[in-house]
Amino acid sequence: RHPERVVVVTLAMADGPPPPLEFSPLPTFTEEGFTEKFLRKTRENPLVPFGCLCTVGILAYGIICFKKGNTRRSQLMMRARVLAQGFTIASLVGGMVATSIKSRQ
Repeated sequence: RHPERVVVVTLAMADGPPPPLEFSPLPTFTEEGFTEKFLRKTRENPLVPFGCLCTVGILAYGIICFKKGNTRRSQLMMRARVLAQGFTIASLVGGMVATSIKSRQ
């Protein structure tokens, strides 16, 4: 005897073959120069450039005080520089966290 043939039809096949895939165009990205990228990043997180400027300003003033022989003020400025660097790092991390939370929503 011949075994009976069984045809399995799923609901997906009941309406006929699937429609052809339509390819969507790939997104295009514009070339972004250094200035445009810097301005965009500054608008996204303005505290980071502010922290960098404070760090550089305090460091420069500390070096000037050191050259003039004002060691007490120079040491104070080096401690202030560490605080400004900490502020910059905290701003950077805070901006990254805010960006990741915003992208999830």
